[in-house]
Amino acid sequence: QVQLVESGGGLVQAGGSLRLSCAASGRSFSTYAMGWFRQGPGKEREFVAAISRSGGSVYYTSSVKGRFTISRDNAKNTVLLQMNSLKPEDTAVYYCAAGSDDVVVVLTTGKFDYWGQGTQVTVSS
Repeated sequence: QVQLVESGGGLVQAGGSLRLSCAASGRSFSTYAMGWFRQGPGKEREFVAAISRSGGSVYYTSSVKGRFTISRDNAKNTVLLQMNSLKPEDTAVYYCAAGSDDVVVVLTTGKFDYWGQGTQVTVSS
């Protein structure tokens, strides 16, 4: 069982930066592939970024490539999402998720087992 708690959301002007953090409880954090998703107002939840168990492989949706960076610290049971050059269309609730399989399998099947409660990111124009 893994519990995920996101933090770091807030209100920022377009062009600004935020860093989201996801703290995981429980043991064996390093055995989980981790991901970030978001759900904007009136939109379906969408994939943002994912990282492999070791942190050696990362994946991004095209709209955030070059602006967002996902990373993890297995010693601290934490996964981060550094968001730069934010745009109003990045406004959403951001969710952290954990999958118990290899990151490629998790992304292919969409099978993330655990989810956080979300943190709101609002980007003003």
